[in-house]
Amino acid sequence: MILNQNSDFLYLFQSTLSNPNGDPDQENKPRMDYETSTLLVSDNRRKRDIRDYLKNKGYKIFVDTLSDQKVPMDKMFYFIRDAWLDDKEKMDILFSDNPYLKSFWEKLFNESENYSENYKDLYLKREEQLKKNKDFTKFNNEFLTEIIKRELIDIRLFGSAMAVGGVSKTFTGPVQISWGYSLHPVEFVKSSTITSIMNDDSSTFGKKYKVHYALIAHYGTINKYSAKQTGMSEKDRDIFRKAIVQSIMTNQTDTKQGQEPLLYLEIVYKPDFDGYIGDLRRFINTKQHKETIRRLDDITVDFDKLKKTINEMIKMGYIEKVIGWKHPFVREESLINIPEYEEMDLYAPLKMEG
Repeated sequence: MILNQNSDFLYLFQSTLSNPNGDPDQENKPRMDYETSTLLVSDNRRKRDIRDYLKNKGYKIFVDTLSDQKVPMDKMFYFIRDAWLDDKEKMDILFSDNPYLKSFWEKLFNESENYSENYKDLYLKREEQLKKNKDFTKFNNEFLTEIIKRELIDIRLFGSAMAVGGVSKTFTGPVQISWGYSLHPVEFVKSSTITSIMNDDSSTFGKKYKVHYALIAHYGTINKYSAKQTGMSEKDRDIFRKAIVQSIMTNQTDTKQGQEPLLYLEIVYKPDFDGYIGDLRRFINTKQHKETIRRLDDITVDFDKLKKTINEMIKMGYIEKVIGWKHPFVREESLINIPEYEEMDLYAPLKMEG
């Protein structure tokens, strides 16, 4: 079922002796607001982790459909198109779900030919002849758009711009993730490790930069109207929830070790409510217990303002439910006054169906 509810979500993770998001313009140092010593993490970093995770779980993603190497957009699209045309069962379901596509097909391809036996052969046979036919262009536009939404989960989640073979579409992703930032000042590890970087026929030397500790918060939204455009379903939302939590643990490079998810909190609004509370991080207060922060025990994150805000929105009748997950080994004293939520096991393995 296509999503019909907006959501706000908050995602917290910790980073110990690691580099959550290197800045290529700064020798790959952790991204920072140097005036406030605040660590920054881009939305693209989160989306990249999620895409890599979903690919490892067997889902097809926009960046890489054919193999472990990137392929040109047009080649990828044609690969998807031919795979669908060659699968009669999938095509029959597609036409059943989209009668207008079937009517286009019947108009373009001679019904006297037994196209139902082999869609691909007939399509390729008539493709050159129909290239200048406006109805053929319209069919391709709708056909490719529909199968790409069904095939590629990251487009359903994050959207994309595509232009190939007469098809030009821009999808705004239902899932939008803000840049993350640390909830406290962060310090670099003063000693930068020298590392050898191997090239094809030589090696060079560079530095690895890390931070001692950072508790980082991302804010995000899920939009029901964009979901209609990309085809994001309720099942996709369940997949996303697990992916944002679990993906950070599967990226075990030298600079990314030491990262752990701590909290995922999502406010699910009622279907007829079109708004959001907004950036949930502005309702969070962090108190330092030590001048130098080296672990979660050195701070306390208080969610009391957020809890009160959510309760007010519930009274107004705008919120359907609040769902959440917390790392099982986080001390209660570290994250206090967390809003009440319906617990979900986002550590449970993500199993691809079909």
